[in-house]
Order: sequence, then C-alpha cells, then structure tokens
Amino acid sequence: MVFSSSIFLLYFLPIFLLVYHVVGSKFKNYVLLGASIFFYSWGAPKFIFVILASTIIDFYIVRKLHVSNRARERKLLLIVSIFINLGLLAYFKYANFFVENLNAGLETLGFTQVSWTSVVLPIGISFYTFQTLTYSVDVYRRVHAPLERVTDYLVYIMSFPQMIAGPIIRFNAIADQITQRKDLIDDKLIGFYRFSIGLAKKVLIANVMAEQADLIFNSNLSEMSTANAWLGMLAYTFQIYFDFSGYSDMAIGLGRMMGFRFPENFNSPYIAQSISEFWRRWHITLGDFMRDYLYIPLGGNRVASKYRLFFNLWIVFLLSGLWHGASWNFVIWGAYHGLFLILDRIFLAKVLKAIGKIPSIILTFVVVMVGWVLFRLETMDAISIYLKKLFSFSSSFTFDMIPAFGFIASLAIIFSFLTVFKAGKQLEKFIFFTDNYSLKHHFGFTILTVVLFMLSLSSITSSGFNPFIYFRF
Repeated sequence: MVFSSSIFLLYFLPIFLLVYHVVGSKFKNYVLLGASIFFYSWGAPKFIFVILASTIIDFYIVRKLHVSNRARERKLLLIVSIFINLGLLAYFKYANFFVENLNAGLETLGFTQVSWTSVVLPIGISFYTFQTLTYSVDVYRRVHAPLERVTDYLVYIMSFPQMIAGPIIRFNAIADQITQRKDLIDDKLIGFYRFSIGLAKKVLIANVMAEQADLIFNSNLSEMSTANAWLGMLAYTFQIYFDFSGYSDMAIGLGRMMGFRFPENFNSPYIAQSISEFWRRWHITLGDFMRDYLYIPLGGNRVASKYRLFFNLWIVFLLSGLWHGASWNFVIWGAYHGLFLILDRIFLAKVLKAIGKIPSIILTFVVVMVGWVLFRLETMDAISIYLKKLFSFSSSFTFDMIPAFGFIASLAIIFSFLTVFKAGKQLEKFIFFTDNYSLKHHFGFTILTVVLFMLSLSSITSSGFNPFIYFRF
C-alpha cells in the first residue's frame, strides 16, 4: 500500500483518522501502532513478524545498555544492537548481490557456482535500519534516554507515515513527541495542505514524468536518438524529484495531522550551485545521518591530511550509493557524486563561484542529470550506450514525446527553479514554513488543496500507472 493509491486515500486513511481522533490521548499511540502494523503487513505480510521481533529485541538490548554503568558492557551491547540491525539489512538487501558477484567470479575462474535461493527484499528495510541505528547510538551517547515502553519504540520505528520511505527521523529529534504531543486544529489543517500538495506532486507531475522516462529508458537504447536521450534523462530527473519529495511531503503532512513535526527532506535541490550544495538540499535527512553517524566518526573535516578527507568523503558516498540499492550502478552513482564533492574541495567550487549564479546552477543541474542516468540504468552496457547517445550529436534529433509531457514538464521546471528568485523563496516560505495562517489564508488553502486532492484521486482511479521509485529501498 502506498499513499498515492485509492485504497489508502479512500479507505485506510479516513478510517484511521476517524479512529485516531475519536480515542483519548493515552490510546492514540496504540491506534497508530495497530494501523502501522496493518499498513506494513499489507505490502509485506511475510516480514512483519521479523520486523516486530527484531525491533522488540533491540528495545530491550538498548534499555540494558542505558542502565549499565560499565563502559565495556555498554560498548558490547551497542555492538550487538548494531550487528542485529545491520545484519538484517545485509542479509535481506545485499545477500543476493554478494552471491551473484561471487558466482560471476567463480564462473570466470572455472569453478562451480554456489547454489542460492534469492532473498526477497522487505519494503522500507533501509529506512527501518537507519532509524534503529539512531536509537541505539543516541542512547549510547546519552543524547536522550530510551523510551520506557516497547510499544512507544515500535511507534517510533514503524509509524506508517515515514517507515516505508522516510524521512529518516533521528530518535533525539522526535523522542519527546512520541510520548507527549499537542492536538491542535491548525496542525490538522496544515498537515492536510502539505499532504495534498505532496500527493499532487507525486500523481500529477511525477507520474507523467515517469511515463515519459519509461518510454525512452525501456526502448532499444542502441537506436535511441540524442534528442530522446536528453528528453528521457530530463524526464527521469523530474520524476525522481517529484516522486520522492512528494512522498516526503505526504509523510510530513500525515505526521503533522497527528501532532508530529518530521524534519524537512528537500530544499529546492535543483537550484544548487555545486554538488556539495546539492547534497545539502537533496534527501536532507540521509545526508544528516551519514554526516553525524559515519563521516564525523571517520574524522570528518578534522583529519590532518586532505587525502584522508577525500577518502572519508568517498567512503561516505560509496556507502550512500550502496544504501540506495544492491547493484553496481548505485555504487558508481555514489562514486560519481563523491568525485564531484572532492573536485569541489580542490578547485571546482572556486570556478563555479567565478562564473556566476545562473551558469553554476545550469552546470550543476547537468552533472546531477547525468548522475541520474547511472542511478536508473542497471547494467554497465546500458549506461555506456546511453552516455554515448547523450553526447553523440550526429544522431537523429527526433523526439518521442507523450501528449501531456510538454505542459507538465513546464510545471516541473517552474516549481523546481522557482526559488532561484526572491519572490519564489517568499512563496515557498509562506506555503511550507508558516505555522499561523489567517482565516482567509486557511480558506484559500483549503479550496486549493481540496481541488489538488480531487484531481489527484481522479488521476489515480482513472489510470493504472502509478509507480513509486523509493518503495523498493
């Protein structure tokens, strides 16, 4: 079940909100937990017991870690907690990848391949793992005390708004909200506005971009024209942004309806003037996690040698790429971004600053788009062919364009680059970051978001095409 489905919008969400707001405050977490278990079971019934069991075991390990006064015991318990959580991720997400590459090596050397039954990937396992890690590490560092009840911990890990595709919510940022949060009518309204805007981004923009991207990426790449190569890359660039940021908006909106304040996950990433800035704007919660729980422990910027600094950056982005998927194209995508981050540190940032704001945005956007080709295509042969077609300007300049693409792409460009201008920044702040609307503004936003909600629902019910990129992560 995904947020942009008729089952969720017409049945699950209305019933949940009705029950959640009818029961007393002391029962709200139980309602949320029950709904979250049902929500996850709908998409992955075989794995719900694995998730529940590992989460409960982890809760008691971390609680014992918290009460222990012996440094050695605390460190050992932290290692056990991390081992369990990373072990689940390694087995379910990377076992197939490891065995496939091992067998490829054995075949090359003439040895017998290892027999293996492919492991099915549970939905949301990457996001689940990172949140369990923040809980263990935050408690170990004494940033925040652990939760007192296992059901509250299950709410933190499994709450349906954010479990499947984030944002990645660090424990210390939300711990107090789990046990005590306000029930305000403004939060419910603002949450609905945010949810409806995210739904429209996903359904009305990302789905159209996805249809165009699929048309080109799923074609015979050897016969693809240069024009189609650029068109497909542009379509996928907007698809992945409006798909993922739309889902994040929906998650933030759902959380707000229940009194949670989830962190922002995107900040107009395509107006970045360098790759370093892009990663401060794209998937912000992942970047924050990798910085605080990997980059800084590796030494961060404090290392004596610039080469060690570059190594740290490269490691972080190689692992970021691998986190996105168990495939070599994701590793290459991570290395590609790591390379540009290092080049930023060496000389590129100065060059981009010298050429001015708009040229820097354009060049960074092109670098990001090429990176999305690596992200989308799974084989090295396909990537090689696509990149050659992108820059082989001798080929045909014919377009294969779906009817709605031109208009929707124009909207995607406007909304992606609007905040380059001062008026756009003010509009974004007013829509997304204002807590106190007047009655007039509430009236206007209600009409606008109801229209967006109905248009999105109409599109969903009339079309069977509704992909979601990050559902498999």
